[in-house]
Amino acid sequence: MAKKSWIERDKRKRKTVEKYAALRAELKAARDYEALSRLPRDASPVRVVNRCKVSGRKRAYLRKFQLSRLAFRELALEGMIPGVTKSSW
Repeated sequence: MAKKSWIERDKRKRKTVEKYAALRAELKAARDYEALSRLPRDASPVRVVNRCKVSGRKRAYLRKFQLSRLAFRELALEGMIPGVTKSSW
């Protein structure tokens, strides 16, 4: 489990990105890079980190399921993820 502070920080970054998205698009279209540089750093979508919805882990993240590999494996073995079965050959 990731630290709660990291998870909350990521949530705050996502809100900031959403808040400034329209303004950033407008400034980018106008090519006003000086005004863009005056916006908060966290307004950039690049600073948002993909995190597991279950554990908050940022490494080994599977975008399709929004889970880390560890959480994915546990849920898949329990049959909690529709359409995913254990392979055998």
